[in-house]
Amino acid sequence: MAENNNTPMNDAAQKQSENEQRQIRIEKLEALQAAGNDPFVITTYGQTHHSDDVKALYTAHEEELLAGRQPVNTDGMDEAAARQAVNDDYNERRAVMDASPINVSIAGRMMFKRVMGKASFCNIRDLKGTIQVYVARDAIGEESYAAFKKSDIGDIFGIKGYAFRTKTGEISVHASEVTLLSKALLPLPEKFHGLTDTDTRYRQRYVDLIMNPEVKDTFRKRSKIISEIRKYLDAQGFIEVETPMLVPNAGGAAARPFETHFNALNEDVKLRISLELYLKRLIVGGMERVYEIGRVFRNEGVDTRHNPEFTLMELYQAYTDYNGMMDLTENLYRHLAQAVLGTTVITYNGVEMDLGKPFERISMIDAVKKYAGVDWNTVETLEDARTLAKQHHLEYEERHQKGDILNLFFEEYVEDKLIQPTFLIDHPVEISPLTKKKPSDPNYVERFEFFMNGWEMANAYSELNDPIDQRERFRQQELQLAQGDEEANTTDEDFLTALEYGMPPTGGIGFGIDRMCMLLTDSAAIRDVLLFPTMKSLD
Repeated sequence: MAENNNTPMNDAAQKQSENEQRQIRIEKLEALQAAGNDPFVITTYGQTHHSDDVKALYTAHEEELLAGRQPVNTDGMDEAAARQAVNDDYNERRAVMDASPINVSIAGRMMFKRVMGKASFCNIRDLKGTIQVYVARDAIGEESYAAFKKSDIGDIFGIKGYAFRTKTGEISVHASEVTLLSKALLPLPEKFHGLTDTDTRYRQRYVDLIMNPEVKDTFRKRSKIISEIRKYLDAQGFIEVETPMLVPNAGGAAARPFETHFNALNEDVKLRISLELYLKRLIVGGMERVYEIGRVFRNEGVDTRHNPEFTLMELYQAYTDYNGMMDLTENLYRHLAQAVLGTTVITYNGVEMDLGKPFERISMIDAVKKYAGVDWNTVETLEDARTLAKQHHLEYEERHQKGDILNLFFEEYVEDKLIQPTFLIDHPVEISPLTKKKPSDPNYVERFEFFMNGWEMANAYSELNDPIDQRERFRQQELQLAQGDEEANTTDEDFLTALEYGMPPTGGIGFGIDRMCMLLTDSAAIRDVLLFPTMKSLD
């Protein structure tokens, strides 16, 4: 795990060096334990502040105690006199602050240490940042100081002391007590961020988080995003629920499921690919506004925007349609950007996207006409569609219907052009088995996909609530399954039974939380916003 620089270690040399350092650290630990100072017997530590708390408190305290005090004026002084004047001013300020100290107890990992005889400096990194600590032999005692000098980068310490500002202006902690809380047996890499092997960063996320504060910030933002989603929906009267992950029928999306066996019941089951069918059962039951944020599992490939397990948020609202879902999406995204980033203009990979402006709404037919120059309104038959596909060198399958081919045109010519927030509306019925048909044209449905940065960010419907129509749509899906479409839906009889009890007009939507986090944190790949992404096992 050494930095990949001009003279990189080969794997064997790197492993040998790591093993040697590990052995030295183990010997240090054994010496501590033999002396009765085993850090691993400590069960708790009274941490009172984090690093940024200390800095904020000291700054406020300093402004209060030194209000009105002007900086020293060294104009007209020679170098020696100026240096003395600055030093005297510092000592006077320090005396004022030390007379009213801010006592703190911090804890974290030592990231840097510089020993200077009877006094040393180190940097302690905690959840919220890094702070410098001044460790003096006269302040903590000779025995404790000797032990501290033998400590290693990566060790975890508790530090008690008081805050002060050094002559260079850095807010620090003057230690009065130093406690080793955990001994690091493996050395930290010198500069983990410099590694070109991102595979190692994803596999050893714990080291990535230790070494790269910006990575920790990404996951703090992710947590904030999910918290703000809940806050927003709860305020709109939605109820958060939980539905099964192990299901007999993985429906609600076009995806291939993972399969497993339930030993107790001697039954094969699947991991869910969406949240839809159970949440709509709850709408039938009269819950009216429900949502779930949870993991779903799709047996598909891995790339910069896909991971086989990912976080999906789906919500369903009775007595509204896909227009209501567009309004909700627009308002939710604005709220998230403002709450998490403090602005509705976000930048991803250098491209600005403005969430403050009204989102464009364009039908799939109009989008294909705009970007591909093909007027689908003139395409009357399946043969016409196939002819157009051949002319544009689009490959289609024998099972594809007219609407499927329209979607191929969209994916080829339009999708990557939708950079600014855009609702792509009114999809062909063939690719939307759970959606209400448009009353004005039953070949299309009341569905939208929300796009930003050329990515699909959400998928929404005016939900199909006609059980007879739904059964026929399932039948068509079964035919596609028989023709080799492994992502086709299968018939869910219990869901059809629920619909026969009556489901009100309903709008529903699914949000990809991971892609949302990628955009709002300017992260290049989905693995950058998953703490532990799926990785191929090491042999």
